[in-house]
Amino acid sequence: MNNLLIPNPKEAESIHIIREVAAQFERPVLLFSGGKDSITLVRLAQKAFYPAKIPFPLLHVDTGHNFPETIEFRDKLVAELGLELIVRNVQDSIDQGKVREERGRYSSRNSLQTTTLLDAIEEFKFDACIGGARRDEEKARAKERVFSVRDDFGQWDEKNQRPELFDMLNGKIHVGQNVRCFPISNWTELDVWEYIKTENIEIPSIYFAHEREVFFRDGMIWTANEHVFREPHEEVMVKMVRFRTVGDMTCTAAVLSEAVSLDDVVGEIRESTISERGARIDDKRSEAAMETRKKVGYF
Repeated sequence: MNNLLIPNPKEAESIHIIREVAAQFERPVLLFSGGKDSITLVRLAQKAFYPAKIPFPLLHVDTGHNFPETIEFRDKLVAELGLELIVRNVQDSIDQGKVREERGRYSSRNSLQTTTLLDAIEEFKFDACIGGARRDEEKARAKERVFSVRDDFGQWDEKNQRPELFDMLNGKIHVGQNVRCFPISNWTELDVWEYIKTENIEIPSIYFAHEREVFFRDGMIWTANEHVFREPHEEVMVKMVRFRTVGDMTCTAAVLSEAVSLDDVVGEIRESTISERGARIDDKRSEAAMETRKKVGYF
């Protein structure tokens, strides 16, 4: 880990939050997707408890439609750091009849993850779930507290959240409730990328420009693969693209790019006028798509 002695106010705030989670809750877990934000959280957690190991497990809700590069990176990171990884699969929720597979032009397993996540929280009795959501990403996330209380059913009520004065975080909850904790809530996308660059953090290759089979729909660049529904008239072509945000393949659009290094990516982000969530297909379903998902227990 580099730059242990270089002051970074946002890093310090995030480390403080992670330590508060460990101190105030009995069974915390870090929600890990293999994306840049959750990878950043792992580095912050390393620093928070160094030289000890991270004292809580990682939980990945696998849709079965994740990018292979992301799964490969996840397994490599966990092995290198000696972390405990819990994986729960959306396919199991489908097989058990708890959720129904979507069909058609915009079918995705993204919203189906909620049931799998809530089942995992109940299975392991997690009382705090650390996530990589940031307020700059989307308007629903901008309303979320650092310690965001969820009720007995995992639901979020944006009108029933606690005030957070200065750096005082209240982790007291009733039996059955749990808290979603967001240590990098006050970071921006550019902050994350600059931190990754400064810390020389390894990230999945799909964040850099590469050739990929894609097709265009609704002004976005969709990945062409067996999991993404494609009309016969939608032509597949090979383009140089990268991904600004990484969900599963059915809900994550690519962007045209020539950025092959961290310097290139940071330069692109500095010049961008569109939020990274602009490349999330699932957010286009309605103006309140994210808020609707969060109210029923989404990440």
